[in-house]
Amino acid sequence: MAAIPWKQLPFNGDSVATPPDNLTLYRYKRTNQGYTEHLDDKVTLTLMLIPAGEFMMGAPQEEPDSEDSERPQHLVKVPQFFMGRYPVTQAQWRVVAGYDPVDSDLDREPSSFKGDDLPVEQVSWPDAIEFCKRLSAHAKKNYHLPSEAQWEYACRAETETAYHYGGKLTAELANYSGEVTQTTTVGKYPANRWGLYDMHGNVWEWCQDPWHGSYDGAPTDGSAWIEDGDSTYRVRRGGSWYYIPSNCRSASRVNDFPDDRYNNNGFRVCCAAPRT
Repeated sequence: MAAIPWKQLPFNGDSVATPPDNLTLYRYKRTNQGYTEHLDDKVTLTLMLIPAGEFMMGAPQEEPDSEDSERPQHLVKVPQFFMGRYPVTQAQWRVVAGYDPVDSDLDREPSSFKGDDLPVEQVSWPDAIEFCKRLSAHAKKNYHLPSEAQWEYACRAETETAYHYGGKLTAELANYSGEVTQTTTVGKYPANRWGLYDMHGNVWEWCQDPWHGSYDGAPTDGSAWIEDGDSTYRVRRGGSWYYIPSNCRSASRVNDFPDDRYNNNGFRVCCAAPRT
């Protein structure tokens, strides 16, 4: 297959390696890059490269509205990976839900609020896992939900404040607290410094991890914390259009029954960084 040309976005930084033949790559802001997966002849999925690094996961005691479940803060080293630029949209969901089933059936139109560029919602944790499996089989890459550590690291994008925007959330920065009364088009609000949109508000995002009541014993390598967790519940991150700002903080974490489907539950996907 012939190489696909670069797509350039505003960027100040060093050049990067030639992309693999089957990926459309582009550079965004600092030193990260992304690729576009073609789901069909019209619908694509863009992922941003999240660079390797380390961060303090969790909230300090002095962070307003923080919870004990967000502690103890601990240093985590995260290898590079790709993460969806946006939560999965209804157009993307519809295409992938039309692929051959792997383990279960998927409703192609599950969402309460309708719109191709709105995030898909009313999807359960098993629905999100099935989406990842179908996409992996189609693309021949390992797509998966983010671990909690990957999600928070990517959300913070080298910031230490309650939100990647700073210490306070406003209506100009995110969709939260029911002020808009529904989900909004992905990408409407400003991105973080790694090119990720809607990390605060819009829809809750499922993570791989089962629930743990604190970070005592949590892994420090960025992987999902599977051992000794309560698989009756799965972790959601990021808050939603309906929830108050404290639920939208970078460190905020809640649990939910994996089979629950609400109009504020969505997800985004991750993928291992391809070699260049």
